[in-house]
Amino acid sequence: MPEQQDTAATPETEAAAPTTPSAAPDVMPSLEESLRKVELQAAEHYDAWLRAKADADNIRKRAQDDIAKAHKFAIESFAGELIAVRDSLEAALSAASEMPEAVKTGVELTLRQLTAVFERFAVREVNPVGEKFDPHRHQAMTTVPSDAPPNTVVQVFQKGYLLHDRVLRPALVSVAKAGES
Repeated sequence: MPEQQDTAATPETEAAAPTTPSAAPDVMPSLEESLRKVELQAAEHYDAWLRAKADADNIRKRAQDDIAKAHKFAIESFAGELIAVRDSLEAALSAASEMPEAVKTGVELTLRQLTAVFERFAVREVNPVGEKFDPHRHQAMTTVPSDAPPNTVVQVFQKGYLLHDRVLRPALVSVAKAGES
């Protein structure tokens, strides 16, 4: 008679085969999924923190820049008003032949003092004869035919002024026309 194979469970076969093969894979992917989710959340929070930190740094830098500009340009309106005084003093000196010598000397001294104050507070005059026309610093009043290259300032009607690099008053100028062919 043929031998029957023993299908009964022996201690060796029980140890080799897991008793609940479906239970272990269900638990492990769940833990791995949870870990992945937590890692993604941690990465998102870290990214949000970095962005918030960068925004705070940008706001701090912008505020410092605004304060520096406020200090630098605090005298802008005052300097703008003094420009008219300087123009009047220069006009008085241009008519010097008609005034007594003592008055002329007094006006020259006042103009030198005003010039020194302008230098101390970084107010510079713009007298652009011969320079290329810059619409940010010059205001063209006319264009004239000239031997100068096109868009070159050929005459200044009124000098302009800068406070540091900010225009207080643009120079009123006449600009060379492009040659007509």
